[in-house]
Amino acid sequence: MRQARSLLAALIAVTALAGCDGGSPAASRQSWQQQRAALQRAVAADPTAIRPRVELARAQLRLGDGVGAEASVKAALAVGANDDYLRPLLARAYALQGDGNRALQTLDAGPIAPAMIGEAAWVAADVHMENGDLDAARDAYDRAVRERPRDSRLWVDVARFRDANADTLGARDAVDYAIELDGANGAALAYKANLVRTQQGLSASLAWYDKALAADPDNADALIDQAATLGDLGRYKDMLAALRRAAALAPRDPRPYYLQAVLAARAGNHALARSLLQRTRGELDDQPGFMLLSAVVELELGGEAVAASWAERLLAEQPHNFTARRILAAANWADGDADGAAEALAPVVDRPDADSWSLLLAARVAAELGHRGESADYLARAAALAPGEATPFATDNSFGLVAGGADADPLNPAKAVPAISADMASHSYASAIARAMRLRDANRGVADAHILLGDAALAGGRYDLAVQSYRAARDLDAGERTTLRLANALFRAGDAAGSGAAILTLRDSQPSSIAADRVAGYLAMDIEHWDQAIAHFERVRRRIGNRDVAILRDLARAYAAKGEDDRALPFIAAAYRLQPLNAEIMRLYADLLEKRGDRQAASDLRDKAEQIGR
Repeated sequence: MRQARSLLAALIAVTALAGCDGGSPAASRQSWQQQRAALQRAVAADPTAIRPRVELARAQLRLGDGVGAEASVKAALAVGANDDYLRPLLARAYALQGDGNRALQTLDAGPIAPAMIGEAAWVAADVHMENGDLDAARDAYDRAVRERPRDSRLWVDVARFRDANADTLGARDAVDYAIELDGANGAALAYKANLVRTQQGLSASLAWYDKALAADPDNADALIDQAATLGDLGRYKDMLAALRRAAALAPRDPRPYYLQAVLAARAGNHALARSLLQRTRGELDDQPGFMLLSAVVELELGGEAVAASWAERLLAEQPHNFTARRILAAANWADGDADGAAEALAPVVDRPDADSWSLLLAARVAAELGHRGESADYLARAAALAPGEATPFATDNSFGLVAGGADADPLNPAKAVPAISADMASHSYASAIARAMRLRDANRGVADAHILLGDAALAGGRYDLAVQSYRAARDLDAGERTTLRLANALFRAGDAAGSGAAILTLRDSQPSSIAADRVAGYLAMDIEHWDQAIAHFERVRRRIGNRDVAILRDLARAYAAKGEDDRALPFIAAAYRLQPLNAEIMRLYADLLEKRGDRQAASDLRDKAEQIGR
């Protein structure tokens, strides 16, 4: 009997470890579905057979069917399988059902067969990462990799873990190794696409999504990520086609509804956007992007109270999210709550880099509350259309306490970053740079570490160091946050051509970037390429509507410079309606009116501009 049980244990070990060494290529979802059907028939034909049940459980795990896998593992145990070998598979089944605690309890409930230690560590690592316990996840992934060094699928999860830790370089190395081990691993190819999207831009990622879907056409995650990329590129028909395929494969996945809601909101169909958001059944309610879109949609549809609720939820998680603050202020103002609007706007308008829209609303709110002097100050700042320099966010603790904590633990970002902000706020730039440099040296694969050093160097006038740091950050993340910083640093360092080249590169790689189009338009204006400037500004206007005074003003300037006064006049008129106290707008408006023959109106505007300038 003991000999028979040993033979049975060996059989289960071989079965449970099929493909564990990473040598066998990853099968597509369709292939696993076919295997599941065949194994279900085998189990039905011989209910006492252990091996088909174990193989069925593994197939169900690969298909994300945690409930089915749990049933198959328990059925195998019921007919005599060794739980030492199957405990990690049962834990994986629980984890797939969202019950991470039960998964960890299962792993701790008894011994694990030596051949399954890697599998157990892998499950534990995934659960710890889901729970946000990154230190425990790191230790578990390290053990899993030691046990299964050539498992391509494991290396994809390692890449995800490193990416979650902002270790872009480490994530890139891990996913590249996963592809090297198995070039047909659709999950690895899809994750590579996601990394390329961040590091090189939207267009560059499409080829990798194509490779991922060629390897596994039924990969719903890859289809959804591809759809989001196509949408950002403005290829909306292709986006919808990808979303329809994904919805057919994963009908309960809420993400296709969310992405379609984004598209509907961009098209101005907010009623449809609301309907699509409701179809997510609350599964994305805790996602910042979902909260922000919900707030925008509700505000557009007149649901001020609901919009305010969504904005408040988002601010509870992201107190420095100024877009959410503007929405909350607008919702409170529309709902008659001037005090609430003032409170929401205060952190925005108290900064020297406050935008004109927020300042105008703050002026109206202050006037409503009877604060006439404060209202006039806001109006003057808004009319200038010249925001000041951005400043670091304030820290909650005293400078000494923050600095002492960072000195004691200089490589802990939670302590070092507030100290760097405090140093910059007190103009101690040498100290800020030194702290940021230590953090960067310990995290060279992390874009944020390079950005932090660049910000400290730029504030301290070290433009060469800022350019170097931002270049290193852009090599890891080619998005707006790195490229705009690099362009600014290059311009301040006297390299206007390099600054322009950086912006145009961003425009080419991220066609949906409003900031890139805006800055590219200004660059075109500087060299009197009016048609190019108009094209850039028009793309911005189509995205955000006729509510940006600077865009409307510059469109008018560009058309006027081309001699197309009839096209310039509606834009400057719209700019004047939004900002009737800006002297530059009044003078340009007066010039165009005079050319049209309306001399009295032109004279009145010039008189008003002179009075404001006194």
